[in-house]
Amino acid sequence: MVDSTFLFKLVFTFAAAFVAIRLLVRYAPALGLVDVPNERSHHKQVTPRGAGIGIMAGVIFADLLVWNDMILTHAQTLIAIFLVFVVGVLDDHRDTTPKTKFLVIFAAVLLLYSDGIVIDSLGTLFGVDLPLGWLALPFTMFAVAGFTNALNLSDGLDGLAGSLSLVILGTLALIGYENGDEFIVSIALSFMAAITAFLWFNWNPAKIFMGDSGSLTLGFVIAVLSIKALAYIQPVSILFIAALPILDTVTVMVRRKRSGRSIFAPDKLHLHHILLQFFNGNVRRTVSWMALLQTGFSVTGIALAESSQQRYTLILFVIMLAIFYILLSDMIARQNKFAYHRKKRRKR
Repeated sequence: MVDSTFLFKLVFTFAAAFVAIRLLVRYAPALGLVDVPNERSHHKQVTPRGAGIGIMAGVIFADLLVWNDMILTHAQTLIAIFLVFVVGVLDDHRDTTPKTKFLVIFAAVLLLYSDGIVIDSLGTLFGVDLPLGWLALPFTMFAVAGFTNALNLSDGLDGLAGSLSLVILGTLALIGYENGDEFIVSIALSFMAAITAFLWFNWNPAKIFMGDSGSLTLGFVIAVLSIKALAYIQPVSILFIAALPILDTVTVMVRRKRSGRSIFAPDKLHLHHILLQFFNGNVRRTVSWMALLQTGFSVTGIALAESSQQRYTLILFVIMLAIFYILLSDMIARQNKFAYHRKKRRKR
């Protein structure tokens, strides 16, 4: 599956993405692709954004150079990925709305459905088979849109979304390789090569951010490959393979709801915000620990991928979610208490 031609494609993907992102670092401001700091930003200066354009450019150029039948076989899926990428580019230029993004993602899911990529079953839980039937399409729309947005929300520190994507895509590539699935392996490794080039410029201190053109596209690609991987692994194991973005998004939304705010209201209560304070503002250490944590979850997901006892896997994930929520809530309380006493001492 991985021959010299494919290795050349990966090298070319990296090189093309590297050159494209380097050009974006220089010309993004002239194109209106900049990130202006706000109260939730960890950076203090106006920074180029839209490196997702470079990531996608590397993948597309390599696919055109090393053409194969897979491009035609899965044309609908590749068009779907491109649609999500385009709406991400528009959002980086601030020319779109959240409603437009969701509508495009839903349209992209319809293309996936036409290509046979759909979640049609939740497997067997507690001895009961759970086929989705007519709910397959709406459930797939919910799952894809949810995870695409979850990865987008994780793009809050230099190198974070790229690092998490590398770990998750690497896990999916391993599953594809073990089961001889050329589509999963090719897409996963191509995007990994492009992300590696991106991280050269995005590692703290970042010269450029991926923007929605990157985070939306990567979130959508991971969702697509995860659905494809369901042909070989148990559905619940995906919760571990892509755990951090899922856990972070769920706990943040629950916390917002319990405090009486909109679940979509922006704040600084994401895991990366909390750990950044815990590590005294050290971005590199925070990102490294989160990448290691995701690696641990992904390894667990692979270990449980073929387990016939999905109910125990689901129970384990729910317990982990509860522990995750309690620990983060405790860390937030401690940090708020520390900040309060420090502010009180300053007033004295």
